[in-house]
Amino acid sequence: TIGFGHTSRGPAVLDDQLYVATLDGFLVALDLKSGGERWSSKVLDYKRGYSMTMAPLTIDGKVVVGVSGGEAGIRGFIDAYDAKTGKQAWRFWTIPGPGEPGHDTWAGDSWKTGGAPTWVTGAYDPQLKLVYWGVGNPGPDWNGDARQGDNLYSCSLVALDADSGKLLWYFQFTPHDTHDWDATHVPVLFDAEVSGAKRKLVAVANRNAFYYVLDRLTGEFLAGRPYAKQTWAKGLDAKGRPILAGNAEPTKEGVLVWPNANGATVWFSPSFSPATGYFYVAVREIGSRYFKRETRYKPGTEFMGGGEEALPKDDAWGAIRALQAETGEIRWEFTLHSPPWAGVMSTAGGLVFSGSDEGNFYALDARTGKPLWDFQTGSAIAANPISFTVGGHQYIAIAADRVLYVFGL
Repeated sequence: TIGFGHTSRGPAVLDDQLYVATLDGFLVALDLKSGGERWSSKVLDYKRGYSMTMAPLTIDGKVVVGVSGGEAGIRGFIDAYDAKTGKQAWRFWTIPGPGEPGHDTWAGDSWKTGGAPTWVTGAYDPQLKLVYWGVGNPGPDWNGDARQGDNLYSCSLVALDADSGKLLWYFQFTPHDTHDWDATHVPVLFDAEVSGAKRKLVAVANRNAFYYVLDRLTGEFLAGRPYAKQTWAKGLDAKGRPILAGNAEPTKEGVLVWPNANGATVWFSPSFSPATGYFYVAVREIGSRYFKRETRYKPGTEFMGGGEEALPKDDAWGAIRALQAETGEIRWEFTLHSPPWAGVMSTAGGLVFSGSDEGNFYALDARTGKPLWDFQTGSAIAANPISFTVGGHQYIAIAADRVLYVFGL
């Protein structure tokens, strides 16, 4: 088994090289013009359930990658490699080992098979020289009995020194997660005024249905509120820790909780517009019945401890929501028939692009959410829109199933 899903979320480019993370665990550098291999570095052993499904992140002289396999009892990590040579520069383990801060948040030996994957590309602040990366769920997913504790740094955002990989700060969104609510989202970096002072911020619309705003220098919690239906928490305390509602833990009989395991949003990209000050996110309004069962670890196989049964499609829907970026207050929404799988892109021209599960690619007014244009692709859309310029002309592109559609503006 390789990573439980043959997926690639794209390559990365730095100078004259293109970088690809492979399913079987290699980071490969290719000549951008010829496609010839420059170097190849082994990152992981796929036989233990690891894989790489994310797009690498290229920063100043380095290529940063994360790993998939959170449902296979891996021990997650984030790696950086020298962009020219492929030599490993540093590794940050997302589950602390013996003697390291946070190790005591894993009962017994559960840290060895605790998951905490890093399968969505993070973000980089070149001025602060910090890498921000989301960390996935602890394992086994739905049965936390053997891993008592908060299970750091699962379901967290970590800020790492780009030169050394040293942890500067972390913020955990869902301590001791038992619903598979990865925090593997695209962190959005922006500056805004908070309480009368200009702050450097990072925002995350989390899979657990809460929106968070943190100081990206310190990790201080500044704001948080639900942006979708959720039934597992009464709210967040002054430090951003969830106040549990009770009766949300998976059981043998099953318990109904919002959101479902795919979350109120998942891997696809949100977007921030400096022109409007809004954070745009594709929202999934769907609950699930969560089940718990006993499970034993066997390398390279599923280590999940239960399952989920999502509500029927007729009881689920979706939306694009515009949130005030520094507070999370909802400014408008555009409703969708089904929970979406497509990302969101906002442009300087005042538009927001996204796609639906029914195959519509569309543009909305960035300030009001009013629909302006749509195109039926004929296939469900599960991709991020992109914009690029060739010869002075701007284009918008979206993938639907195995077809790439490009539109000229």
